[in-house]
Amino acid sequence: MTRIYFNEVVTRDGFQIEPEFIATDAKVALIDALSLCGYAKIEATSFVSPKAIPMLRDAEEVMGRISRVPGVEYTVLVPNLRGAERALESKADELNLVMSTSETHNRANLRMGREQSFAALAEVVRHVDGRTPINVSLSTAFGCPMEGDVPEAEVVQFAERFAGLGVRGLTICDTTGMAHPAQVTHMVETLQQRLTGVQLTLHFHNTRGMGLANVLAAVQGGIVRFDGSLGGLGGCPYAPGASGNICSEDAVHMLHAMGYDTGMDLPRLLSVARGLPYIVGHDVPGQVAKAGLITDLHPAPQAQ
Repeated sequence: MTRIYFNEVVTRDGFQIEPEFIATDAKVALIDALSLCGYAKIEATSFVSPKAIPMLRDAEEVMGRISRVPGVEYTVLVPNLRGAERALESKADELNLVMSTSETHNRANLRMGREQSFAALAEVVRHVDGRTPINVSLSTAFGCPMEGDVPEAEVVQFAERFAGLGVRGLTICDTTGMAHPAQVTHMVETLQQRLTGVQLTLHFHNTRGMGLANVLAAVQGGIVRFDGSLGGLGGCPYAPGASGNICSEDAVHMLHAMGYDTGMDLPRLLSVARGLPYIVGHDVPGQVAKAGLITDLHPAPQAQ
């Protein structure tokens, strides 16, 4: 059976919209615990302006204190050249650049047009010059809450342009939870036909309850890399009503039940997930941490 690889984004994508600052000690401890669960990558933080996202103002300290486990790549989100410099100094294993394929969303999120974003990110790629692998995340690839459909051809065009710059990977993001399985099936087929030698990752949100169905459609279409967020935390501040990413442990549980090899230690992951509400101070959307594995059996009720 095909090997599936998971990337964890809770301490960046999951935490960035939490209202109360999460202590650096808690972030470091969580990353260290997740590092033992079998992830391919952990997106630890973002080197964005502390004024823009105060939650991640401790990026340097987090990257300096985590215990790096061999075989796990510690990736960071980088918005611009200054962020790239900070990320390189932190010895991140991968830089994750981001822009939207929707013009309106890109202007709302990044305060510039798509072509401006492409030019700025191309400058980052040239500056890094192969010193650290680069991944580019293309947001709103399956739809924009302001524009509606984003033509697949536009998504593919930006993907091909970044591939032409020599980036290692591309993440195709359903930032707003608008994707459905038929759309995902067609998108991944097109991307795999048009892009060769590029590490493709899919990033889904569960805003409309289709997150795991979209994962399954992508897996059946040949995709082997996925982002997920512990407990299903997260959401985009410029996507009205958007809930968090797909829940990592729920997705891993589904694929394990179907016989896929994820390389993940699911019992250990569930143990970490059950501690997440105590870190963030509220309940989280994940289901399997509450209900248990489908293989967890219970005694029959006593006859009255």
